[in-house]
Amino acid sequence: MKGVVLAGGTGSRLFPLTKITNKHLLPVYDKPMIYYPIETLVDAGIRDVLIVTGGRNAGDFLRLLANGKEFGLRSINYAYQEGEGGIAEALALAEHFAENDRICVILGDNLIEGSIRGAVQAFEKQEKGAKILLKQVPDAERFGVAELSGDRVIGIEEKPSQPKSNLAVTGLYLYDQTVFEKCRALKPSKRNELEITDVNNAYIREGSMTFDYLEGWWTDAGTFESLLRAQNLVASSRTAKA
Repeated sequence: MKGVVLAGGTGSRLFPLTKITNKHLLPVYDKPMIYYPIETLVDAGIRDVLIVTGGRNAGDFLRLLANGKEFGLRSINYAYQEGEGGIAEALALAEHFAENDRICVILGDNLIEGSIRGAVQAFEKQEKGAKILLKQVPDAERFGVAELSGDRVIGIEEKPSQPKSNLAVTGLYLYDQTVFEKCRALKPSKRNELEITDVNNAYIREGSMTFDYLEGWWTDAGTFESLLRAQNLVASSRTAKA
């Protein structure tokens, strides 16, 4: 299995911090933000990673990450997303890199406390389809929200005003080789973007979507409030382990 870190976007919600750099290169406690998703993938046993980025500062990723040996990677690759066409558009750029292998996708501003090793191992045994990682949250209306029926995901709704559950779809996704066909079949949303929720719902319609629950804390870091929360969560975890 290969790993894909989606690290594009303008980071406009973090202006002026992001006027001169990509938000995924901002510090979160003692490391650049992009280190955390890469370390999550490496911990899960993934050694080949693609970074999808964009904007004027894309070259900074190469200067920072180089060949990936610092993380124990076998290879690190880079792809450039022009403009802001959505998460699914960025994911589609990974097709050549995937080489018909399964992929683990993580949003570059998502930080987690636990490990996804168990979910990755379970997905490797799954015959086909996809797997999402869910987390109970108090403010589900801010996220894509999963609706379950027993042990099945029956739908995902993006930022609903009245959520059908408190289960947020985190920014970690596991996909088989058909994900790129599903990306090509998408039509732009009202935001004029290709939405990852639509990709996930395509798997749900064909009955091949599974889920696991994410252990430990989870946060994004795309706003000033969530960036501060991420700093504090990482600092607390470091202190607890000391």
